Amino acid sequence: MQPLKFGFGQSVLRKEDDPLLRGHGRYIADVAPRETLHAVVLRSPHAHARFHVDAAKAQAMPGVRLVLTGAETGDLGFLPCTVELPSTTPLDVPPYPILARDEARHVGDAIAFVVADTLERAKDAAEAITVTWEELPHVIGATEALKPDAPRVWQRHNDNVVFDIALGDEASTQRAFADAVKIVSLTLVNQRVVANYLDTRGVVAEYDTEQDRLTLTLSSQGPHAIRDVLLQILKIPAEKLRVMTPDVGGGFGTKLFPYREHALAAVTAKQLRTTVTWIADRSDHFIGDTQGRDNVTTARLALDEKQRFLALDVDLVANMGAYLSQFAPLIPTLGAVLSPGVYDVPTCHVRVRGVYTHTVPVDAYRGAGRPEAAYVIERLVDHAAREVEIAPDALRRRNFIKPNAMPYHSATGQNYDSGNFAAHLKRAQELADWSGFPKRLRQTKKLGRLRGIGLSTYIEACGNAGAETATLNIESDGSVTLLIGTQSTGQGHATAYAQVVADHLGLPPERVNVVQGDTDRIKSGIGTGGSSSIPCGGASLAGAAERLADNLKGLAAEALETSADDLEIAAESVRVSGTDRVISFAALAQRPDAGSRLTAAYAFTPPQATYPNGTHIAEVEVDPATGESRIDRYVVVDDFGVTLNPLLLAGQVHGGTAQGIGQALMEHAVYDPDSGQLVTASLMDYAVPRADDVPAIEFETCNVRCTHNPLGVKGAGEAGAIGSCPAVMNAIVDALWRAHGISHLDMPATPQCIWSALNSVSD
Repeated sequence: MQPLKFGFGQSVLRKEDDPLLRGHGRYIADVAPRETLHAVVLRSPHAHARFHVDAAKAQAMPGVRLVLTGAETGDLGFLPCTVELPSTTPLDVPPYPILARDEARHVGDAIAFVVADTLERAKDAAEAITVTWEELPHVIGATEALKPDAPRVWQRHNDNVVFDIALGDEASTQRAFADAVKIVSLTLVNQRVVANYLDTRGVVAEYDTEQDRLTLTLSSQGPHAIRDVLLQILKIPAEKLRVMTPDVGGGFGTKLFPYREHALAAVTAKQLRTTVTWIADRSDHFIGDTQGRDNVTTARLALDEKQRFLALDVDLVANMGAYLSQFAPLIPTLGAVLSPGVYDVPTCHVRVRGVYTHTVPVDAYRGAGRPEAAYVIERLVDHAAREVEIAPDALRRRNFIKPNAMPYHSATGQNYDSGNFAAHLKRAQELADWSGFPKRLRQTKKLGRLRGIGLSTYIEACGNAGAETATLNIESDGSVTLLIGTQSTGQGHATAYAQVVADHLGLPPERVNVVQGDTDRIKSGIGTGGSSSIPCGGASLAGAAERLADNLKGLAAEALETSADDLEIAAESVRVSGTDRVISFAALAQRPDAGSRLTAAYAFTPPQATYPNGTHIAEVEVDPATGESRIDRYVVVDDFGVTLNPLLLAGQVHGGTAQGIGQALMEHAVYDPDSGQLVTASLMDYAVPRADDVPAIEFETCNVRCTHNPLGVKGAGEAGAIGSCPAVMNAIVDALWRAHGISHLDMPATPQCIWSALNSVSD
């Protein structure tokens, strides 16, 4: 049975949109009760300083209920770093306290938590806290932190190096470089960025005095993982804490893990025996939430006389910030294993170093290491094409992994199961009218402007977050309720999951109720991250739906006194094939013998990552008088295995691409190296793309089914952010190279940067 209107592969409109468009969404700032106390965080204005807090005056102010400092929170556990690296030496993780005590290590480090009757009184009290500061030396940049004389972020360490690991075969790589006819090298900065989701973080902490139980409602990418960490920090048993997540307006990896304010709200709510609400303002977001990217990478590529790749050597330095956030050390290594990209590179060596600096901690941000890796190899391949005087698309085709080589084991240990890279490159070039570029270039020159075209062919690893249990239940009216531990942050889970259910049970989307974001109702949950909701959650749901369909056929067989083999499911009913004998789901739900057969659960365990891949092509026009650039056309052709909902998929690709364009052209978290201040700490100074910065995006798929996922799908949520940065930057460098021989520019390619590059060379 395959429903024609709302099943797998159909462009079903999002069922979530109607209430959101009507203003009926319930985001974290909407769920706080009227009778709540309000909290604010006092943060360090210094990058590195010892301090002493005197909160007596603030505590005595009218309406102030409680002021917490590091002295009062010393019995709480630390925010953890939960990852292990492929190294013989375990990570030495320094303490990440819920409130800094005696020493602040970055601008924005939390030093006090103030709770008052109103938000205004809480802010006034925070300003009244007396803090005595003794400024200390600081270091900001990752490469600066490596210098022997750099100020140490942690005195317990001999230097600022967090870890130093290697992947691949160094000896084999060195031999290949020794035999190379041509070696090209490029150093790239992947600048720090800020997530800037629409819906800032927040938490509403409610304390039930009768049950001695806390309920935290917070904006997240899944409450279960956050609950499990908070149990360790608060040192309470699981039955004493419920965590819920309402509507969420963007996560991008930054809402995967707990933050200080979650624990602080819980502690104060319990201590005051009432409800405490903390909602981040945009300033809190800039200096209190983890940030993304911030790598400096030098990559070298060895080629033979036929321009075939012999080896790749990568030296990556990743800025971790002042503390190790929950997944931080894992992020650069996630990218490092994808360093060879879509190319048949026989041998590879990657060195990855993480360093401490006096900056806001860095963690997962859309793509989490994979955009950084794709950026390096795709910029490097374009650079190599110029060096050996071959077209960039031709050099790629010459070195692509061929479809008949699948499954392919890469030099860094990845197992690509499927893909046809030349096919989506060809289709993207057709859509972009690649062959017509010379004509457009001539026309642009007549106008006194520059034009360039750039591409990137990327691959990433995702869709393997873990076993996500999906539980389905037939309700008394015949509708279906899904309980699942993923968390929609704008993707459209309720629609996509309803389509999976429709394939097996024939219900329209409005008859499928999706429940997420509640640790009481849903026993377990991995959450949403790593583009895993459909590859993991969707596959689990398909398994649960198959089981429920079998259960319903069994019940119907008894009710209709026939064999289950003679039954089929259609239109919320089970019927005997070829007859008018039928029984509805609602009637089956009313049967006294239905019992547990109205429920089915399944958890799919992914055997390995999925490997989505694709081609992005950008064409840009540059005004040499001002340095202003404009993306004239943009094409994406992706391989996502199988498409569940083309409309939702296009939305994900468009959104990720817009974020990549933003990083390529304008976004940059700039720290002043002298003061340690985050100069771009508001949307007055931190540029994000607006509607007129993002062109119309032409998107198609060129799918090759994933061989190890039951649905055949490959993760798609982060792909747009992976292919876009190198495509845009390759286009801009192409324009500068054609006009003035400029072969390199770092992100962001702002008008000032482009103008400066143009004016640094002579005609």
